[in-house]
Amino acid sequence: QVQLVESGGGLVQAGGSLRLSCAASGRVFSIDAMGWYRQTPGKQRELVAVIPSAGRTTNYADSVKGRFTISRDNAKNTVSLQMNNLKPEDTAVYYCNARVSITPLRPTSDYWGPGTQVTVSS
Repeated sequence: QVQLVESGGGLVQAGGSLRLSCAASGRVFSIDAMGWYRQTPGKQRELVAVIPSAGRTTNYADSVKGRFTISRDNAKNTVSLQMNNLKPEDTAVYYCNARVSITPLRPTSDYWGPGTQVTVSS
């Protein structure tokens, strides 16, 4: 019903930058919060950044504050993550998340993208 597709991952040297993008498509009536999470082998998925619907502030993991910036384009149902000054510890699979309502009468549900690998070499 709803598909999220990420793009922009890859291999970068420490100190470099990458920009991740995610587009939601399908039966999208409205989107509440959108965000990025990451996961490394053997660890739980963790929040990187979330951007609520208009009027509320963004939220970042302490480890990425000052280096990552999340933004969204409501007209295009997209969310992006600009990652600067990348560190080897940022290496992970990054997942896009969106809380989507598919009709005016139904509450939101969480949808996830398939993930995109980010590798930062030292």
